[in-house]
Amino acid sequence: MQNSRPAAHRLYHFPLSPFSRKVRLSLAEKRIEVELVEERYWEQDPEFMRRNPAGKVPVLKLGNRMMSESTAICEYLEEVQPDPPLLPQSVEARYEVRRLVGWFDDKFNREVTSKLLGERVFKKVMGGGYPDSTNVKAGARAIKYHLDYMAWLLDQRRWLAGNELSLADFAAAAHLSCLDYISDVDWNRSETVKDWYAKIKSRPAFRSLLADQLPGFPQPSHYADLDF
Repeated sequence: MQNSRPAAHRLYHFPLSPFSRKVRLSLAEKRIEVELVEERYWEQDPEFMRRNPAGKVPVLKLGNRMMSESTAICEYLEEVQPDPPLLPQSVEARYEVRRLVGWFDDKFNREVTSKLLGERVFKKVMGGGYPDSTNVKAGARAIKYHLDYMAWLLDQRRWLAGNELSLADFAAAAHLSCLDYISDVDWNRSETVKDWYAKIKSRPAFRSLLADQLPGFPQPSHYADLDF
């Protein structure tokens, strides 16, 4: 794949979409340059709906190919540009990566991201009214369970799915970085998880995420601090 034609490569995204962030991390790790185009996907602009009738971000344009669904995009990138790898070699290890990607993009998103980010940010951005305190409290309770599960995994492994960085780490970091932007992660709950996030946060692939700015939602002081 040619990396010298950024004009042909475009990612339609929203800055605090964890699914967009997962793809951004994969692209950056593989050094595939893309033009970032912010998309207010909930407005269902007809041109955007032509790109993805599902009306979701991210949508990746690589040359003449238009692709949607974040995990499918990441696995496509793995197939066409396998270096550096984000999926391990063995079938069993690949299963564990995919299991954890599903965990964060489904269970974590449903129990935590949608309740915290959804209520605190997206309701305001989309004009949906005030946060529902019941959902916020449920998300705040649930994230403790997920951080403890991550700590348990990391007590046995260098990274979430094994001894090598993988797409599972990027899926988790995509969600947590969005929540960190609104100061909804208690990094003091687990030094193990905090150290893991510090390692991810310091990677060159993470730089564009740390520069994100969402009008009306200023970054907290620690967000872009590599040492917290």
